[in-house]
Parts: sequence; C-alpha cells; structure tokens
Amino acid sequence: MVLPDDQEVTGCLQERQQVPGAWLYKVAVPAWQNTPSGQVEPAGYVVWVQAPDHVKPVSGVSYDDVPTTRLPPPTTEQQILGERRPSGWVLQKLDGGRGPGRGVIHAVDCEEAPDGAPKLTLDQALDAAEHPGTRLCSLCSAAAELDPMLKGFEHGFGGTENGGREPS
Repeated sequence: MVLPDDQEVTGCLQERQQVPGAWLYKVAVPAWQNTPSGQVEPAGYVVWVQAPDHVKPVSGVSYDDVPTTRLPPPTTEQQILGERRPSGWVLQKLDGGRGPGRGVIHAVDCEEAPDGAPKLTLDQALDAAEHPGTRLCSLCSAAAELDPMLKGFEHGFGGTENGGREPS
C-alpha cells in the first residue's frame, strides 16, 4: 500500500470491489497501538483504497483467491445508447418567480438549469409547459423530449386524424 507521503508498506489484500470508473481494494496493514496501561502492542489497520493510486501488487503473489466484486456487465441497451442523462426536469422561474409568470423548463443536467430547483416529474413538466409564458429550453433535451408530447403523436404527420392523409 502507498501511504500519503509515498512510503510503501506491505499489507494483506482482503477484498476488491469495482465501482463506476475505479477499483477499490480493502487492505489490512500491520501497525502498533497503545494500550490503556501504556504498553505498545501489535494491531492491524483495515482501509479501502483506490487502485492503482494507493496500492501496488507484490511481485510473485497470486491474487486469484481474493474475493472480487465486479459491476454487472452493461446491458445491450446501455451498450447501444451509452450513458444516459438523469431523468426529470426543472422550472426556471423568470420575472422574480412570483405567480404564474414566465419560465423556462430545463433538463435537470442543463447548464442553464437553476441550482436547487425542485425536480419535476413528466406530468408536472407537461403541466408547467402548458402555462402561457413558459417555454422549453432548446439548449438541452427538454424541448426535444417534451414538445412532441405537448403536440401529440400526430405532430409531424400532417395533424389529421387519418395519419396525415387528406380525406378521400
């Protein structure tokens, strides 16, 4: 194990755990402790550290039997779509935020979203978007996600009841 001052001590690897973007290693290292009677006795110190920054393998040692917890493999959907944004929307109130004035609905991770604004569910976001003076942010995914639901599924198909075809 590599200590904060770059000293290295040999310990015992007890467990490995994969977390998003890193590996954590549970390492026990020998130490000393003082007893209530003023004596010094051997003790162990157990700590989780991030690999490879704080641990190094010992040459010639097999780690095959160390309990290891891996993250589940990504689903096919995750592999195709990649990382997804957090769900939900927030309302940025304009004109001082009093009453049903103007506002902008943002995705929760939009750079323009106000800090600390309560997260809206889909129904809440749609209700807020229907108020006059409220618009959907076009810089984030709010407009692309909510606009089709506000206009209905016929949007983009001519808006007629028979799928965009003129009556015969």
